[in-house]
Amino acid sequence: MMVSFFDQFASPVYMGVPLIAIAIALPWVLYPTPSSRWINNRLTTMQGWSINKFTNQLMLPLNTGGHKWALLLTSLMIFLITINMLGLLPYTFTPTTQLSLNMGFAVPLWLSTVIIGVRNQPTIALGHFLPEGTPIPLIPVLIIIETISLFIRPLALGVRLTANLTAGHLLIQLIATAVFVLMPMMPAVAILAATVLFMLTLLEIAVAMIQAYVFVLLLSLYLQENV
Repeated sequence: MMVSFFDQFASPVYMGVPLIAIAIALPWVLYPTPSSRWINNRLTTMQGWSINKFTNQLMLPLNTGGHKWALLLTSLMIFLITINMLGLLPYTFTPTTQLSLNMGFAVPLWLSTVIIGVRNQPTIALGHFLPEGTPIPLIPVLIIIETISLFIRPLALGVRLTANLTAGHLLIQLIATAVFVLMPMMPAVAILAATVLFMLTLLEIAVAMIQAYVFVLLLSLYLQENV
């Protein structure tokens, strides 16, 4: 039984084709393409308004140099939200429960912010390893600590997204299994468990959106330090 709980996180394959590729490509065909007309339908208008509001909020603390990342960060957040939300549907697969995929997003983007910082302002970027006024005996220790904290950032990005989604999916499956098992024996307890399951599902929907936003927000903060 414990093995079957974790089977939902295994990448499915059908006729030799990994279905994770389809799950990653699907979100891009769900959103309508904005037209060049002055007046669009309500869905396109709402989509454009929400994207503009999020982009303005995300780019607010960044200077002009960081605004070049607006399209990339906004697209990444919409992509992650869509994947996380689709993964809550029955008989679907959530690619963001795979640590390898999340690290594939986190490492290149984090490394890009570091390279930009070293190229544009090398003194400030290297100065993060050794704060001003540090006592001489503590210099080697602080350099090691700051280096570890720098290289652990992409790992924290990937593990945070993976752990939150995996924990939520496991809780939903455990409580849903308890509802089916308890229904014939204790209907009252099963109804109570079903209520908890409904509330947990609402919480997981919020977590799916919040974690995508946190992922992109932390990337923007890393970019702010290096632009």
